Amino acid sequence: MPKKSKTPTVRNAFYAQSGGVTAVINASAAGVIDACRKHRKHIGTLYAGRHGIVGALTEDLIDTSQESTASIKALRHTPSGAFGSARYKLKSIEQDRAKYERLIEVFRAHNIGYFFYNGGNDSMDTAHKVSAISTELNYPIICVGVPKTVDNDLPITDCCPGFGSVAKYVAVSTQEAALDVASMARTSTKVFILEVMGRHAGWIAAAAGLAGGTREQAPHIILFPEITFNRAKFVARVKACVAKQGFCVIVVSEGVKGPNGKFLAEGTTVDAFGHAQLGGAAPEIARIVKDDLGYKHHWAVADYLQRAARHIASKTDVDQAYAVGQAAVEFAIQGKNAVLPVIVRQSDKPYRWTIAPAPLSAVANVEKKVPRRFVTADGFGITAACRRYLSPLIAGEDYPPFKEGLPVYVKLKNKAVKRKLKTRFKV
Repeated sequence: MPKKSKTPTVRNAFYAQSGGVTAVINASAAGVIDACRKHRKHIGTLYAGRHGIVGALTEDLIDTSQESTASIKALRHTPSGAFGSARYKLKSIEQDRAKYERLIEVFRAHNIGYFFYNGGNDSMDTAHKVSAISTELNYPIICVGVPKTVDNDLPITDCCPGFGSVAKYVAVSTQEAALDVASMARTSTKVFILEVMGRHAGWIAAAAGLAGGTREQAPHIILFPEITFNRAKFVARVKACVAKQGFCVIVVSEGVKGPNGKFLAEGTTVDAFGHAQLGGAAPEIARIVKDDLGYKHHWAVADYLQRAARHIASKTDVDQAYAVGQAAVEFAIQGKNAVLPVIVRQSDKPYRWTIAPAPLSAVANVEKKVPRRFVTADGFGITAACRRYLSPLIAGEDYPPFKEGLPVYVKLKNKAVKRKLKTRFKV
């Protein structure tokens, strides 16, 4: 009888970016790629999924070995998802078994033994399930998550890569907009409203509070998803603020809810993850200001600008994003499976941190919200404890190179890997 071929000790790896991208997700990609290139005895080729997990399902893989060292280095200062991301949620193994089996089929065909999934809560759930079904299908794969979310809502980790840079952008934008409004308030706009991301967790809204150190300084009102919106109380605060300061700056999280538990700006559609599509909290707050007080106002939505602003990224955030990418590979080489590299805070001043593994099972589908002790008693601001937590996360500058006044970002070759499977999979 012919001898059974042994599984090669050197196996390939697969990396995918998931969900909304950030200013530093590519820094994590650079960390993963650099670490894989250092471990040739264990990892052959690192493939990336074109448009995240969709690339794995459709066998649309990218050969990262075709990228130069200089290009990978430039990833560290390039925003967005260099390989393409996707909002594509895999449900339970029972509901989506064919898709999970397809992933294993593709991994087997390309000798992939390591799976690095760069995403948030839903992505960690997927990585955990892939680890489980790979063992069941007799093709064990080491699955390691790489944390990423601007919402900062992953549990266990001190903070999430992507958040620090958004926090810096929002704090700076609030500070600058407040100066603008203050200079014009006597004869023009008296209320400015900035809407930021944060469906269930108000971390980004809280970060705007760093722009002002006292109650008299903007933002004068922060509206958190964790605090039920009270219209009468809100209107009274706006009126008092305008009377005293001459103007009022408000930062509202997109996920603010009313007494009935519904989002103030809830639309009628859902996104790819099944979440309610929010229709705009800022214009709703602006309508209340107009109807109840009649003040001239302006509103803005930070939207993609806040998560793409690599030109003003936090150095802390960039360093942490790269570090968790590297750590993911190191954990995998050590045989740690179904884990996530998390950031552990050792001290506030000076800010010291390290990285440790946490089980994916403890992270998947769990949201970390802003604790009540981080919000002032009136529900409209941040406490000193919150400021101590947030301040180090926006510290430091890590500017990209500039040419003729614009940042220079890299565009990868993203050379496709030849398909090995005859069957095609539609998503």
